[in-house]
Amino acid sequence: MKKYNVAILGATGAVGQEFLNLIEERNFPFENLKLLASKRSAGKKIRFMGREYTVEEATDDSFQGVEIALFAGGAASKAFAPAAVKAGAVVIDNSSAFRMDPEVPLVVPEVNPQAIARHKGIIANPNCSTIIMVMALKPLYDLSKIRRIVVSTYQAVSGGGKEAMAELEQQVQDIVAGKEVTANILPGASLPKHYQIAFNLIPQIDVFQDNLYTKEEMKMINETKKIMEDDAMRITATTVRVPVYRSHAESVNVEFADEVSVEAAKKALAAFPGVTMRDDPAEMEYPMPLETSGKNDVEVGRLRRDESIEHGLNFWVCGDQIRKGAALNALQIAEYMIAHEMV
Repeated sequence: MKKYNVAILGATGAVGQEFLNLIEERNFPFENLKLLASKRSAGKKIRFMGREYTVEEATDDSFQGVEIALFAGGAASKAFAPAAVKAGAVVIDNSSAFRMDPEVPLVVPEVNPQAIARHKGIIANPNCSTIIMVMALKPLYDLSKIRRIVVSTYQAVSGGGKEAMAELEQQVQDIVAGKEVTANILPGASLPKHYQIAFNLIPQIDVFQDNLYTKEEMKMINETKKIMEDDAMRITATTVRVPVYRSHAESVNVEFADEVSVEAAKKALAAFPGVTMRDDPAEMEYPMPLETSGKNDVEVGRLRRDESIEHGLNFWVCGDQIRKGAALNALQIAEYMIAHEMV
């Protein structure tokens, strides 16, 4: 099998580290591996598969000879993607910089792999909460066109980065010790106010837009329509940060054009690659963040009829947003391209 020259931009962050874990786990065919990060992280040593790598500062010249560039996300994506493409690399990007660009495919390989062929050097990874939802929506959409979606998310603090995880841990320790709790990160470090997340919920992820939805909510709405190639689908979202370390959960209500039985929905979901059904009310079996963290599949449960509308179902979906919601999805895009000789 041919091997490829790979670069990881953002190699020292959570998604970058997950890229490395998955490359080893999945025996990804790399020849040379270049680890890139900001000037602050340059020089760090990372031991990977028996070899020590030195993290390099990312520059426009970093991508010479690179065939596949895995971008972990953040402001660096917009800064370096054009240079990587110019150097001949295919960029698979985890940031929001290119997702809604009509020239850039927005891809979940199990859902819309056909979009990959339309790339012009950059392929966008959707938002983590969007990926988790569309993995469950696609097999249902294939049963009947979806008219409307109402989704509420329960998103882990790791979605806010290492600092948010550390703050949750510190706040819990301070509360147990009877100390004063401080908050400096959530709902966003750059925002003017911050709230305690320990033993709390914060109904704001990212900044508010003119329509009073948050940016995260609008990402879910707009990205789902693009991935499913259905602008007529009506979607509303409420995104909430919860005091969980890892793995996002979502409550989803779907209205179909035609009748879809619970039995047909369960069968379709169980057969869909990347989805595991965990749905046994009699045994109190349903997806939870503790059960899905570190796993590649998203899990679906609590599937039931919505008795308030004619053609409706409710379900609960949970998935590791660092794996399928980020690094795994991007690596699967690269694997699809390799399998179809598109690199």
